[in-house]
Amino acid sequence: MKNFRQQQHRPKKNTLVIGRAAVIEAMQNGKQLERIYLQATVHGDVIDEIRKLADKNGVPINKVPVEKLNSFNISNHEGCVALIAKVQYQDLQQVISFIVENGEVPLFLILDGITDIRNIGAIARSAFCFGVNAIIIPDKGVGTLNEDAILTSAGALEKIAVCRVNSLMKTVDELHLNGIKVYASEMTASKKLFDLELKEPCAIVMGGEEHGVYQPLMKICDDQFQIPMTGNFESLNVSVAAGIILYEAMKQRI
Repeated sequence: MKNFRQQQHRPKKNTLVIGRAAVIEAMQNGKQLERIYLQATVHGDVIDEIRKLADKNGVPINKVPVEKLNSFNISNHEGCVALIAKVQYQDLQQVISFIVENGEVPLFLILDGITDIRNIGAIARSAFCFGVNAIIIPDKGVGTLNEDAILTSAGALEKIAVCRVNSLMKTVDELHLNGIKVYASEMTASKKLFDLELKEPCAIVMGGEEHGVYQPLMKICDDQFQIPMTGNFESLNVSVAAGIILYEAMKQRI
């Protein structure tokens, strides 16, 4: 089997914003950016302005060597290249308010440390099918929601609300302030999935397959649960697990 990472294509030039002035203008005009790649050695007032605007607009910045920027096969990048967002990110509080005002019971899915875009795409597809209101992702430590992710999701990432946040810890606090309980999927938990009350406003946290949910994040969740299995096997694929959990949530709600 070929390595999936080797099959990913270099971003097309029409998906990039190239150069410092162009990146600043894009953010000032409200264009949504997936992330900004800044050459690690660049400094100055213009770079400071880029950082301020990125912070204001919630755009993550990756410090990279010049070789990374050169790999985009572009010239005159000035040590700064931005990737145009394929997904239109939503403000979490606005999404919560919209759901409540429409008389719906919030159901959110939080992705913590899931980097494989095939898994993200498959999770998004299940989330859309099973009634999730929004997917919440951190601005770092998660796979890029690019064309491959959208393709894997069968277009679901273009239909479901996606909220990008700079801290999942603060996000859990925000959910709690809105009366939304947060449950973490954990294979060693004593409580079973079907013991959860998923009819109430809630959010489910799914962790990456290698490390699971970040432990400090786990501690501030309202509860932990596991998917019961009869087979003696370490764990399910995260996208399969998400599908099972979200189906249970839908079953309890219909």
